[in-house]
Amino acid sequence: MKKGILLLNGEPFSEPIDDSDAVVYCCDGAYEWAKGRVRIDKTVGDFDSLSYIPDPPPEEIFPSEKNFTDGEIALFKMIAAGFGDITIYGGGGGREDHFLGNLQLLHAALSRGVSCRMITSRSIIYAARGVVELGLYAGSTFSLLPFGNEVHIMDSRGCKYAYPEKICVGECRGISNIVQSKEAFVRLREGDTALIIVNRGKV
Repeated sequence: MKKGILLLNGEPFSEPIDDSDAVVYCCDGAYEWAKGRVRIDKTVGDFDSLSYIPDPPPEEIFPSEKNFTDGEIALFKMIAAGFGDITIYGGGGGREDHFLGNLQLLHAALSRGVSCRMITSRSIIYAARGVVELGLYAGSTFSLLPFGNEVHIMDSRGCKYAYPEKICVGECRGISNIVQSKEAFVRLREGDTALIIVNRGKV
């Protein structure tokens, strides 16, 4: 599967980023924290956060007043280029409205059949449907929230706390569960979408 990395201009990601088997797209001001730390293959955006043109130079410079964020433009370019697996760094922190907008990128990717996750200094965040496999995160705290509409929990296993049959928008019933086994999963009703947030720190 073709893998991509998308760098955004939120909270700089301070840990190493493995770019060995991925193509790296960098949006606007993310260039400031990413240059010299990760290989950058393509730059995308309006570059209103920079006072210079980055290297490599962008194929197109977008106007600052536009209908899409730089992150959206980059994500759609990556999907159109055939990337099936995308990891976002630099999407957390910063302005709260930008962070909430970046979460929408996860839904946009999922709805187009693309696996996409956002990794911040504190969390791994992704949108999910169907069976949500959690065994990789054994020992971690995670939260499951409805993403768009209510979610119906058809089955779950390997989690410390049982789920109700349904979690509605406006409820916090899915906050702070714990993955207890490598076979852990949650099965959602067909068509339902959940936002999964895995704590990268202590339980």
